Amino acid sequence: MNNKIEITKAFKVKRSNTLLNYLMENLNTSRNNCKMLLSNHLVMVNGDVVTKFDFNLAKEDEIKILKNRIDSPKNKEMAKPRMPRMEIIYEDDDFIAINKPNGVLSVESDKDINSCYSVISKYLSAKGERPYIIHRIDKETSGVLVFAKNAKIHSILRLHWNDYVKNREYHAIVEGCVNGNDTIINYLTENKNNIVYSTNKENGVKAITHYKSLKSTKDYSLLDIHIDTGRKNQIRVTMMDMGHPVVGDDKYQSTKNPIKRLGLHATRLELVNPLNNELMVFNTKYPTIFDSLFKK
Repeated sequence: MNNKIEITKAFKVKRSNTLLNYLMENLNTSRNNCKMLLSNHLVMVNGDVVTKFDFNLAKEDEIKILKNRIDSPKNKEMAKPRMPRMEIIYEDDDFIAINKPNGVLSVESDKDINSCYSVISKYLSAKGERPYIIHRIDKETSGVLVFAKNAKIHSILRLHWNDYVKNREYHAIVEGCVNGNDTIINYLTENKNNIVYSTNKENGVKAITHYKSLKSTKDYSLLDIHIDTGRKNQIRVTMMDMGHPVVGDDKYQSTKNPIKRLGLHATRLELVNPLNNELMVFNTKYPTIFDSLFKK
């Protein structure tokens, strides 16, 4: 069965605006018609239905106009049960950080409207606030996911992310015995099937990955990984290239799944708040199931 929501139009915001004004400018229709779309729950922002006329949009927000309401009979297959509560690990006036569960999207897709963004958006909207997307982690990966709560911070970080991010740490369970530590530099590109792979310097983007082995057996190793570049699937491709794919990662040649999930967790993110130059540190411990493979 095709559970895809029917979208009549889709836009990516190029500059900040209010939702009603944006719809009037881009749909070439009347103010009343735009209000009707909002009132009838036919407008989504980053996968979340929004009805507020004065909702503040930020650059790169994704807007979709629906053919039918999410709760209409035609879309009932998409109206999945409420997701588990997100563990909030930090919140202040500028940021909110969660321990993202594995198997949940950071932001919605055409095939799945359930996402961390949607849950946090509902939580913040009750306080008259909204989240702003500043980074993402893979659906199958768990760990630190941070949203901005300030439009100015969002704008600065989206433009200068690598300047303000100071540390990105992950823990991974990989196949085989890995000892010691090393730094891997490779160049990545993506094919039409959304598979990332290594290529030459001329055709790819540079990826820098540092790893250190913490525990190992003949079958598995626990690695502490730091990345200088946040490329799509960077760690997963780099481990595959080493001949030690992340467990549970059949997309990148893993043949073992001992913990019944992808063995990758975003443990720590450090970034500078561009408004006050304060170093923000967000961290979570990797899941205890990771250690289960190394008990004697």
